[in-house]
Amino acid sequence: MPHLEATYEHWRPHAGRQREDQFSDGTLRLVGVLWALLETDPLILLEEPELSLNAAIVRQLPGIMARLQRTAPKQVIVSTHSFDLLTDRGIGADEVLVLSPSPEGTTVTPANTIREIFDLLQGGLSLADALQPTMTPKSVNQLELF
Repeated sequence: MPHLEATYEHWRPHAGRQREDQFSDGTLRLVGVLWALLETDPLILLEEPELSLNAAIVRQLPGIMARLQRTAPKQVIVSTHSFDLLTDRGIGADEVLVLSPSPEGTTVTPANTIREIFDLLQGGLSLADALQPTMTPKSVNQLELF
């Protein structure tokens, strides 16, 4: 039984009303992310919040998270591969942990301690541009062989 309803501006009269079972995946995802951020829990984990969202909306998420932190401080941990999410200039390299697979398991390294990333940032690249090589699978070109 749907319990959310939204009214949209629409070109047809009386056609702009939808229930949650009619929402797109992106709309449901955005409502869920915003709802989670408004929760009072001191710790929130968002796994790839960018999925099914328009890139322009994804670029707004870090700012929304920062503004909500001012009113209700909490720790928000976000896992992502999203270039768009990392383009926000308010995200510092000291706030990003790079997870890398290794034979012994996953290694976790602060982005500001990785020499290549540090050098790219010193050279003027954005955090998103500096992190892009770490977010790209090493053998991604082999997909062309498929």
